[in-house]
This record gives sequence, structure tokens and C-alpha cells, in this order.
Amino acid sequence: MWLPIRIDEQRPEPLYHQIEVQLRGLILGGQLKEGTLLPSIRELAVSLKCSAITVRRVYQDLENEGLIRTRQGTGTFVAGVEEVARDEHRLERVAEELERAVDAGLQLQCTLEEIETAFRRVMGNKSEHRREGQP
Repeated sequence: MWLPIRIDEQRPEPLYHQIEVQLRGLILGGQLKEGTLLPSIRELAVSLKCSAITVRRVYQDLENEGLIRTRQGTGTFVAGVEEVARDEHRLERVAEELERAVDAGLQLQCTLEEIETAFRRVMGNKSEHRREGQP
């Protein structure tokens, strides 16, 4: 199974984090349904051109979160996630990412008002793109 995961080696985040965030998004966004068989660790590592250890870590983290489950001898599957839990999980992740963005802004000596202005500008651009049918 091919997964629409892209690795950007120019980004400062480690590879496992990039893969984990995207795979989690596919599961919580409903693009990967409960029971979907995921690629083996080796297959995904080959397709993403990274080490099997990296993918193993991603699978272990997502399994610890209850988003995937592994059955010996049959593979790794998307676990069932209740809608309430999915919403809570999804909003927690958004809050974490926003917190990172705020931390980055503060490290760059931005004021909270500047960060809020930047956030509103980004949201405005995203809203406009969505209305135009762009991602």
C-alpha cells in the first residue's frame, strides 16, 4: 500500500517526526480507515528511503497512542478510534503545533501581538485558498 507521505530533508524536524505527523494525520483525518493494512516496516522504509529503525519508531509511537495495532504474523493495521477521541486527539495535536509555532516566534523576539497578526494572516491566506479549491 502506498501512503502519501513526503519527507522534506530541508526541514529541521527529524524524519521520524515528519513521518509520524503525516501518518497520524491520515488516520485521524479519516483517510486511512479502521482495519486498513499498513505497509510493513521494511516496505515503508524502502518507499520513503529511510531506515527501518525510523519507521519502527513511528509504528511504536502510534501503537502506544492506540492509533495502530500490530498482529504478529499478519501485519500492522489502523485501529478503531472513536469520533470523540479522534476529535480530542486531533485538537491536541493542533494545539501542540501551534505552541511550537508560538515558541519559534518568541525565540525570534516576536511579540505576542506580532505572532497573532502572523497567525491571522496565515489563516486568511488558507481560507482564501480553500475557497478557491486549493490546499
